Amino acid sequence: MERRDRTAGGPVAPDARPGAVITPAVLALLHTSPVHVPVFEALRDRHHPGTALRHLVREDLLARARNEGTGPVADEVAGAVAAAAAGGARAVLCTCSTLGAVAEAAAARAGVPVLRVDRPMAAAAARLERVAVVAALAATVGPTVALIREEAARSRTDPRLRTHLVPGAWHRFASGDREGYLDAVARAVDAVRDADAVLLAQASMADAAERARTALPVLSSPASGLRAAARAASGAAGPSSARP
Repeated sequence: MERRDRTAGGPVAPDARPGAVITPAVLALLHTSPVHVPVFEALRDRHHPGTALRHLVREDLLARARNEGTGPVADEVAGAVAAAAAGGARAVLCTCSTLGAVAEAAAARAGVPVLRVDRPMAAAAARLERVAVVAALAATVGPTVALIREEAARSRTDPRLRTHLVPGAWHRFASGDREGYLDAVARAVDAVRDADAVLLAQASMADAAERARTALPVLSSPASGLRAAARAASGAAGPSSARP
């Protein structure tokens, strides 16, 4: 279990004395791999400099969920979310698609908005007719498809979903071969036919979009998920920011 904290300085208040600062909104991120930390730090620096991020890395939760399902880890996920809220987080973002639903379910206990990183992406996919869901981990396929269906029910649409599990990709990721992992995902994306868009089911896959040569739109979750969570942390949550 690993915890990493980083606090960014807030912007100067327009009506404050010179030198005074606004305390930045604190957003906690629950990760199941440390590779996500620099990705979300870079997105924050680029798009949300007024938001302070606190990272909690729990690789053990995904390992258990793969073997036992998400139910047995739900209490631990809820405990991690509640601890983040007790530590001052105004919102919590779960960057693991496999654990997203159980994280959202912990919102009532935590008393702050709890968001899954892939919900805004799923909402965008639900508005399309044909979506190819590309995943590197089998345990992610079901939760991702269920989320798109949930968003489709909300928007009264009925997209046709096809799933593609990238052979060998997760082994590459788990062994630290990020380049090989992204190349494998990009090849899978390029192989998709008869779809209006390709959806990358896991946040770790996002950079594969730049390597793919397909003309199809490629949907990934980190940027849109962080945007929704930053809004929630600032108290300006939008309709797709959190589960109702």
